[in-house]
Amino acid sequence: MAVPLDTTAPAGPAGPARRARHEQPRAGGGRARVNRHLLRLPFYLLSLTMVVPFYWLIITVLKPPAELGRVPPSFVPRSPSFVNFYDPEYTAERVNPGHLQGVFQRFHVDFGFWRFLFNSVLVTTSITVGSLLICSLAAYVIAKHRIRGRRIIFLMIIASMMVPWQTTLIPNYVIMRNLGWLDTYTAYIVPALAKAFVLFFLVQFLQSVPDELIQAARVDGAGEWRIWWKIVLPLLRPALAAMSIFIVLAEWNNFLWPLVIVQSDEMANLPVALARLNSYFGAPDQQGAIMAGGFIASVPTIVFFLVFQKYFTRGIALSGLKG
Repeated sequence: MAVPLDTTAPAGPAGPARRARHEQPRAGGGRARVNRHLLRLPFYLLSLTMVVPFYWLIITVLKPPAELGRVPPSFVPRSPSFVNFYDPEYTAERVNPGHLQGVFQRFHVDFGFWRFLFNSVLVTTSITVGSLLICSLAAYVIAKHRIRGRRIIFLMIIASMMVPWQTTLIPNYVIMRNLGWLDTYTAYIVPALAKAFVLFFLVQFLQSVPDELIQAARVDGAGEWRIWWKIVLPLLRPALAAMSIFIVLAEWNNFLWPLVIVQSDEMANLPVALARLNSYFGAPDQQGAIMAGGFIASVPTIVFFLVFQKYFTRGIALSGLKG
């Protein structure tokens, strides 16, 4: 009588072969991961060039004056402290090399170094909000209104991007002087409200918005201002968030124009204040306070980018879509 074969049990030679087939994808997956990491190696090296200076900034801020001039320099603070921000033991009557002025003790203006931080926040916020509102309104008119000459106007605005802004430095200064706006917040804000690139970006974004949506709002009796406020601005939110990053970074780090129009310490922004801090206190043991000022100036921009980075990516992606 024949014994039935057990079809559920694999034959002897087939077992190792089956295990080999299961192990091959694992080996291939490991090689794929290694290849991916090798392809990312240039990005890792590039990130180091950005992270290492910031790390050096942080450890310099935490070093006391006695440790700043040490040779060779230490890569980890041996006695971390915050005296580079404010040293309570510093006295102007008695000079002590171990106790120097912190960054909040260097400028004899109202509120000290906080005044420069306030100036930068006020100017950057005003320019960002104002330019986004003005450019969004202009982009709505150019993209969704069939007015005569709109294409020529748009081309002229784009052509202005080809002109270096430094060529307008002297004419803008003369205008600000004739208007009596030198050393005022108005001279900071008004010339910076026109952003050709922001307008171009928003026009491209609005091309993806169907015209039927605007027409339906007009049929329902909505005016142009209401359409812009209730429909266009909410639709432009990703693009506005993306552009806000460019505007904030540019205006926060703006140095040349504030240097030209500022005539007093009270109206200086952070870049101008840091430049004056470096020129007044350039000794090696004074670098801690300068680095502390640089740290204060860099933190708000990093936080702002981390908060709005997802909107930045979304806005850049959606700007290429066409309706």
